[in-house]
Amino acid sequence: MVELAELEVNVLEFVHKNFSFARMVPWKDQELAVFQRTETENEAKFRPKIIHLVLVVPRTWVIYDLAADLLVLGTDGRTPGPRPVGTAVEAAAETHDFREQGIEFRRFSVDAVLLYVPKDLAAELTTPEGRAALGLVG
Repeated sequence: MVELAELEVNVLEFVHKNFSFARMVPWKDQELAVFQRTETENEAKFRPKIIHLVLVVPRTWVIYDLAADLLVLGTDGRTPGPRPVGTAVEAAAETHDFREQGIEFRRFSVDAVLLYVPKDLAAELTTPEGRAALGLVG
């Protein structure tokens, strides 16, 4: 399992974007790592909105990739999942259900936040109780 110090000083690559570690959240029998990123909605707009992206994964899935010098995901905690080839797209262009690093994810809008959660945890973490535990309201 990745040490807290490694989480705090490295970024996690997810959907070809870098996410910074925000905090740990206890959830049932596991610890969830919460990562965040802020970006503009659409730079072509006259007044683009600021969008907050929040990624939540079990801490045991986060792996430090020494060769790439960044954090990646792997459900076994040892083997990084395949990272897709391509470039980052605007958050609005992303699909709601997708596969990233070999893991099925769902994306939800919660107020001004885009929340990315593993598909198997989506039902629990998007309930009012789950959103409250993550520090999200709405």
